[in-house]
Amino acid sequence: MDKTYQPQDIEQQWYQTWESRNYFAPSGEGDSYSIVIPPPNVTGRLHMGHGFQNAIMDALIRYHRMMGRNTLWQVGTDHAGIATQMVVERRLEREGVKRTELGRDKFLDEVWKWKEESGGIITQQIRRLGGSIDWTRERFTMDEGLSAAVEEVFVRLYDEGLIYRGNRLVNWDPKLHTAVSDLEVINEEEDGFFWYFNYPLADGATTDNGETFITIATTRPETLLGDTAVAVNPEDPRFKSLIGKWIDLPLCDRRIPIIADDYVDPEFGTGCVKITPAHDFNDYEVGKRHDLEMINIFTIDAAINDNAPQAYRGMDRFDARKQVVADMESAGLLAKVEPHKLKVPRGDRTGVVIEPYLTNQWYVAVKSLAEPAIKAVEDGDIEFVPKNWENTYFAWMRDIQDWCISRQLWWGHRIPAWYDAEGNIYVGRSEAEVRSKHQLPDTLELKQDDDVLDTWFSSALWTFGTPGWPEITERLKTFHPTDVLVTGFDIIFFWVARMIMMT
Repeated sequence: MDKTYQPQDIEQQWYQTWESRNYFAPSGEGDSYSIVIPPPNVTGRLHMGHGFQNAIMDALIRYHRMMGRNTLWQVGTDHAGIATQMVVERRLEREGVKRTELGRDKFLDEVWKWKEESGGIITQQIRRLGGSIDWTRERFTMDEGLSAAVEEVFVRLYDEGLIYRGNRLVNWDPKLHTAVSDLEVINEEEDGFFWYFNYPLADGATTDNGETFITIATTRPETLLGDTAVAVNPEDPRFKSLIGKWIDLPLCDRRIPIIADDYVDPEFGTGCVKITPAHDFNDYEVGKRHDLEMINIFTIDAAINDNAPQAYRGMDRFDARKQVVADMESAGLLAKVEPHKLKVPRGDRTGVVIEPYLTNQWYVAVKSLAEPAIKAVEDGDIEFVPKNWENTYFAWMRDIQDWCISRQLWWGHRIPAWYDAEGNIYVGRSEAEVRSKHQLPDTLELKQDDDVLDTWFSSALWTFGTPGWPEITERLKTFHPTDVLVTGFDIIFFWVARMIMMT
C-alpha cells in the first residue's frame, strides 16, 4: 500500500467506472424524486458555495436512491451571455481582433469554439466532487432543445400580450453597450459632491422672500442638460406660490415648469428637485405622472449627444460634468459645493458607472404571472427552508415591476422578432412562420431583431425545459415538478421567483 493517499489515482478511476456503467441513471422504478442543479456559468469555476450546495444535493439524491425512489439529478450549464461574450472578446483582443471587425456570425463561431475547448471545466470539477449525476442527460441553455423551448415561451407570451416592446429606463453599461439587470449592478458608497445651483425664475417671478431664483442640489451636474422640470412638495409653504410657474433652464435656452409632487421630501436638500426623466429612475416615474418630456442626452458610450446644447456635444459625461460646473460658476449660478457620500452604481463586470438610460427594450408584463406564483407559496405548495425567506420572496413579488428581457449582445438566444422597413414587428418561431402567419410576400424584406434575451429568461425554463418541454415527454411527466431546489438566497428573485412564474 502507498504511504500517502493519492486521490487522483483512485477517485478519477472509480468515478469513470461509475459514469461508464451508468450507475446514476434513474432506475425507472418507484416514486420519482428529482433535483435540478442550478446551472453554473459555462465560464465558471467551482467555489466553496458550489461545493456546499452540491454536497447537500448529492446527499439527498443518494438517500432517496437508496430508499428505492426513481431519482434524477439534472445537470447542465448556463451560456452566461455577458460573461462568455466578454471572455471571448478579451481573448480575441489579445490577438489584435475586435468583435465588430469579425461580424456577428464569425464572432459566434469563435464563442462556440471556445465553449467546446474551455467551457467544460466546471463540469469536470463537479465530477471531481464525486456527484452522483446522470451525465447522459447533461443540458446546455443554448442546446437545440432548450433553444426551442425559449422560442416557444417567447412566442406564446407575446401572443398572450404578456411580452411587449417599450421605450423605458434601464440600467445601461456604457462599456458593454447593453442593458443589464439589477443583479449585475454593484452599488457601493463613494466620495462625491453636492453641487448647489441657482435656477432663475422666468417672467419676473419671485419666491415669497423676494429671490429671483430657486436652488437645487445635484450629484450629477451634467444631467442638468436633460432637465424637464423642477419639483416641489405640494404642502411646502416656501414654494406653493411657485407651482405652475416657469424656470429659465441655465445653459440650455429653454423653459421648464415648476411642478408639485409628493415624491419631494421638503426636509431634504433645498426642497426643490431637478427632474431628469430620461436619466434617473425616480425622475422617470415623476415624469410619467406629469407627462413631462423625456430628453435623452447620452449616446450609448455615455457621451453627450445632439439633444444637448452645441457646446457640450461629443463630450464624455464626466468631462461634461466639469464643464457644466465651470459654466454655472462663470454665470454666477453656482451657490456652493459640499462633500457628500453617495451610492454609485457600477457594472459588476466592467466597473464602469452604470447610467439610467432611456431606450427601446423588450419586457415581460409579470403582474399576472406573479399572482399564482405568490399563491403557490401562500398555500404551501412551495416551501422555503428556512421559512423566513418567504418574506423576502413576498416583498419582491408584491412590488414586482415589468421585466426587461432584452440585451444588446451577440451571444445568447436571439429574439424571435422581425421588422419590415416601416418598423412593423412580427413575432414567430422562424422567418418562414412569420411570413406564413401574416401572409407577407417573399419580396418584403424582413430583418431579425439584433438583441438577445436576458440569460435569466432561459434559466427560468430550466426545470421543465431540461426534461423536454415543449414536447410532453415521459421524462417531463415523470420528473416535473422537481422536489427540491438548493440555491442561494441572493437569486430568490432573479431565478427562483421567475422559474415559479414561468412554470
